[in-house]
Amino acid sequence: MSKIKPATLLLEGGAEFKGYSFGYDQAVDGEVVFSTAMVGYPESLTDPSYSGQILCVTYPLIGNYGVPKDNFINNLSEKLESGNIFVRGLVISDYSFRYSHWDATKSLDEWLKENKVPGIFGIDTRELTKILRDKGSMLGKIIPDGCNLEGYTDPNLVNQVEVVSCREVIRYGSGQKKVVLVDCGVKHNIIRCFLKRDVEIIRVPWDYDFHKIDYDGLFISNGPGDPGLCGAAVENVRKAFNDEKPVFGICMGNHLMSVAGGASTYKMKWGHRSHNQPVRMAGTDKCYITSQNHGYAVDNNTLGGDWEPLFINMNDGTNEGVRHKTKPFFSCQFHPEASSGPTDAEFLFDDFIKLLYR
Repeated sequence: MSKIKPATLLLEGGAEFKGYSFGYDQAVDGEVVFSTAMVGYPESLTDPSYSGQILCVTYPLIGNYGVPKDNFINNLSEKLESGNIFVRGLVISDYSFRYSHWDATKSLDEWLKENKVPGIFGIDTRELTKILRDKGSMLGKIIPDGCNLEGYTDPNLVNQVEVVSCREVIRYGSGQKKVVLVDCGVKHNIIRCFLKRDVEIIRVPWDYDFHKIDYDGLFISNGPGDPGLCGAAVENVRKAFNDEKPVFGICMGNHLMSVAGGASTYKMKWGHRSHNQPVRMAGTDKCYITSQNHGYAVDNNTLGGDWEPLFINMNDGTNEGVRHKTKPFFSCQFHPEASSGPTDAEFLFDDFIKLLYR
């Protein structure tokens, strides 16, 4: 980076943060959210669940290990969570102009430029996070000097799941059991976790009528935005409950399964975005440290009589998963496959696979 250009992060409430532009030289708006994860910025930026959002990373030093070279084999990334950067913009405290890692092939700045994603560094991310924790996630925009952008676009008014979902059926693997994966913005490590357990994955668009497919189990993926805009997916999941085949959901999958079962969801003040969220398995003393990325939650008080919480967040008591009391349906709000970690709860994939052979 030969020239450092001033830039401003402007929040809808009027707060301004002066810093410097990096990445793509363009103004951008979105919902400003924060993540407290210390590592894993390549995985976070390629997570479709960040679609429509400007991400503030609270860990101060970002970019120091660059970006790895990624290969795609049969429509599946080897190292990242998708083939694109999905955040609208990136906000950090200290950008590392020099990177060092045996697997790195380019800088974060170069990668953002290639994907036309603006960034801003040199601001007080601690103060920004305090504002977001006090007032909640809010709309904002990154404006490099010389650029302009009128108003704010609220990404929560758009069906972000439709934006990020695949457009056609994609198949992976050739295992004995077939799992239909409803793609609401699936992270590729979820698919990798299934493939190493020797199942065939049939990935379908979020609103696809998968009932015409012969399958052994159903999986509903993670994804961005408001679950209330995904009515077509909810109806398909509700019909699948009548088949009584095993159903497993992660993140958005937890929302859609819960709504299909009669519950409701609500927007959280600032959501959960980190690698260190403690959750307890309901009815036990078992606690797991989990990776999370969501801004909506299931209202436990609206669960029907056939359903019960499976996990509870130990920080704020919010729902972290549900299960049916008699049928093989369960979900989690966190990411048991978490890349870049932790993987305390990856056993949930094994639990689901066992149900396919029951």
